[in-house]
Amino acid sequence: MRAQNLRFSEFAHLQPDHHQRSGRNALAAPKKSSAAAAGVPKTLDRATFGKRLRAARKHYGWTLAHLAELSGVSITTISRAERGQLALSYEKFSALGRALRMDMGSMFAEAGVPATPFAGPVLTRAGKGVVYRGVAFSYEFLGTSAAGKQMSPILGTVHARRIEGPEDFARHPGEEFVYVLSGSIDVHFEDGHVTQLRRGDSLYFDSRIGHAYVSVSRQLAKVIGVITSESSMMRQAREAEAGAPPPPPPRAGPPGRVRGGRPAPAARAR
Repeated sequence: MRAQNLRFSEFAHLQPDHHQRSGRNALAAPKKSSAAAAGVPKTLDRATFGKRLRAARKHYGWTLAHLAELSGVSITTISRAERGQLALSYEKFSALGRALRMDMGSMFAEAGVPATPFAGPVLTRAGKGVVYRGVAFSYEFLGTSAAGKQMSPILGTVHARRIEGPEDFARHPGEEFVYVLSGSIDVHFEDGHVTQLRRGDSLYFDSRIGHAYVSVSRQLAKVIGVITSESSMMRQAREAEAGAPPPPPPRAGPPGRVRGGRPAPAARAR
């Protein structure tokens, strides 16, 4: 039986209710803080994120070893992430998301707000994204209420100041776009090439190539990033390199099922 993509609503019971109160204040409405009024992004803490990963893995009845084999992420890293003891890089949490068939919108949805299939315009007000602090990058995920998107828009802060080693380079299927809002960054590639970007500069590249961002301005740089899922052309090229037979040509079907010779868009794993 083909496994279906997981949605955040399946694990909603694992999210902490920050509005619970005890005693005589149980029914009192929580006061809005000045930070909330100013539109400060919601932060997805490591513990909550870890519970989502563990719930998704248990949903399939998989062991840590099996998930490690599927994702390429070590058992130790997965175990520590599930316990909320470790922040993950984009490369690692995207690899786990693909293995768990867990959409990025579901993975980083705001606590208590289930992601629903992408079916129309998705609005994210200023300061209303969901923040996850990674190893060298803070991600404010935008449009997290929609699952099945082909792109992941991110407002990011680059914390890294230098390259420590090969493990700092991220690699993941798809393509990537970055636009510098403030400050300056160096984009390092694993082949030794470095591209300098200042405010207003942008870069588009194949994200399968190892890459890393470093802030080189006095203040940490802020960027807008857009990451796409793996295109059908890229997937076919990868499968051809691996010796896999090319997929059969699409068959004609009932109206609405095929667009331009390709299947209609559907929710897909990331």
